Parts: sequence; structure tokens; C-alpha cells
Amino acid sequence: MKLIPLLALTVAISACAAQPPAGVQQVGTSQKAPKVVAQCVAQKWADSSQQQVVSQDTLANDQAVDVYVPGQQPPTGAAAIVRPAWTGSGTWVGFRASGAAGSQATGAIQGCL
Repeated sequence: MKLIPLLALTVAISACAAQPPAGVQQVGTSQKAPKVVAQCVAQKWADSSQQQVVSQDTLANDQAVDVYVPGQQPPTGAAAIVRPAWTGSGTWVGFRASGAAGSQATGAIQGCL
């Protein structure tokens, strides 16, 4: 009988994990690994801006990464949100806007999908 509460908790956590983060606009999906997509986005932003880009792992082994727009800082700056696909395989990518960051940032993201 001790397994029923544990099972219910596991199902509840899984349901929450399968939803995009609040305030994040979906940009697209990719069959590439999250690490590959995140590195591509960071490189494109660094090359185009000639500024340092901050990436922050949010899940071990680069399975989920927040890549911050040049000039933005964790935890609330504009960022590409790179996560494992919510269903199936591949990668889900979204964008959390903050201030002036916008269409140029999402264009670079789409180029990495």
C-alpha cells in the first residue's frame, strides 16, 4: 500500500515536467540532441554579436540548457530554452523574452533546428 502514494506523486511530477515553462514561447522542435542545439544557438549568438553568451545547464549531461541572449544574465534574462521533447525523441526549443530581445534571437534559434 505504500506504493500508491509514491505512484501518484510520480504521475503528478511527470505531468508537470511534460509542460513548457511558463512565459516561454515555442520556437520549434529538432531531432538533434539538446546539447547540439544549445551549442549551435550559443555559437550563432556569439558570432553575430561578438559578445559572450552564457549557457546554464538545468538538467544533468546537457539534457536541458538555457542559453542567454548576449548581454542577458541568469536567471531572468532573455534565453533560448532547450529541453528534451515533451513526447517522443528529439528536442523542444522555446524562447523566453525579456526587454528588447526578440525576432533576431528567434531567427538564430530556428537556424539551429
